[in-house]
Amino acid sequence: MFDRLPPLQTLRAFEAAGRLSSMTRAADELHVTHGAISRHIKTLEDNLGVILFRRLTRRIVLTDEGAELLLTVTGVLGELTREAERLRAQKSVSRLTISTSVSFASRWLAPRLHRLKARHPEFDVHLDVTDVNVDLTDGQVDAAIRYGSGHYPRAVAERILEETVTPVCSPAYRAEMGGLPTVASVAACTLLHEDRMLANWERWFALADGDTVRSGRGPAYSHGSMAIEAAIRGEGIVLGRSALVADDIAAGRLVAPFPDIRLKAERGYDLVYRNGNRDHPKVRALRDWLADEVREFLANF
Repeated sequence: MFDRLPPLQTLRAFEAAGRLSSMTRAADELHVTHGAISRHIKTLEDNLGVILFRRLTRRIVLTDEGAELLLTVTGVLGELTREAERLRAQKSVSRLTISTSVSFASRWLAPRLHRLKARHPEFDVHLDVTDVNVDLTDGQVDAAIRYGSGHYPRAVAERILEETVTPVCSPAYRAEMGGLPTVASVAACTLLHEDRMLANWERWFALADGDTVRSGRGPAYSHGSMAIEAAIRGEGIVLGRSALVADDIAAGRLVAPFPDIRLKAERGYDLVYRNGNRDHPKVRALRDWLADEVREFLANF
């Protein structure tokens, strides 16, 4: 019955190229080469005996036959996707998988997850900790909390928390450095750095006293949580990201010598999920809980 159907991969390639009007963008979306997309479409055209695209100098345009086929293929693939999601949901309805970064997980999210579990005992909460932006379209992760600019292709992002940085150190280190009474006294400290953070020491000094201090020396760490741990051990002073140091300040492990001098970070935290999943019960439960946690956090910070 189905022996005359074109190969499925040719239909996926055709749908992506037709929707995006670009073989290059289709290749990026499907994680294959431009040549693979071109071959799939040629195979489909040979299979059907019609030309589906007019190849222009810098773009492709659907023919009339291609436009008609695109409507059908889009509908069929959409139905298959929805049915696959329904079947996955039957098996994993109780599992809520959240992906987030190492630093945010360890210093903000994980210590609060027990309250999400208490509010929603119907979900088994799983935390997927990685600094790689996971694929949200494969159904393995329900939502992600990402630290970035807020722009993620093929996903919806809702900003949940902005961030600032301010110097923090251990109480013992502050005493060792004479109490750090002035901004100038910070320049004599061992400055700890988080790699690739634009809200850095030079910018903080410029904000604090208008001077640009050459402040590139000192240990640097790939993760903000590692730099914070070094500060807790008394190894220096770090520009602590507000979400990552708040609990340590509250517990007395860190102090902020200049709490009113805060530099806005270039990035923030976003709740990110698949297109069309805004009202999914898992996403809605996570969003509402995060809103309450962030509200309490900001009120007490």
